[in-house]
Amino acid sequence: MDDTAEFLAALMPRLTEAETALHGGDPAQRIAMWSRADPVTLFGAATTVQGWEEISPVFSWLGEAFTDLQAYRMEVLAAGVSGDLAYLVALEHVTCSMNGAPPQPYTLRATTVFRREAGQWLAVHRHGDPLAAPSGGPPGGR
Repeated sequence: MDDTAEFLAALMPRLTEAETALHGGDPAQRIAMWSRADPVTLFGAATTVQGWEEISPVFSWLGEAFTDLQAYRMEVLAAGVSGDLAYLVALEHVTCSMNGAPPQPYTLRATTVFRREAGQWLAVHRHGDPLAAPSGGPPGGR
């Protein structure tokens, strides 16, 4: 098994469980998957912050905002490992309620960078934004 396959085998069950829990209202597992060591950055669909002191409250807020999870699926588009750094590019297909609104389906484009710390892959950067419907852009876009 190559480095990327080992990374995905170790990461995906934990990550899928953490993201499913977050979208159901429980941020604890996502919080546990993040490094506390700078630099850590979040370019989220709702806000951009850096440093653990700014990131942690965003995850807690998301846990309060998300409820009524009906579906979560992660579609991995690309991944790679180089030493103690790795990345994951995925589409996250979600149907849940946010801020009390009726559940709605949406898709996020998410790129996450991980750093191996004490033998465990921890997130150090995430960039997520909504996947919009094509608007006459170049062919082949998602």
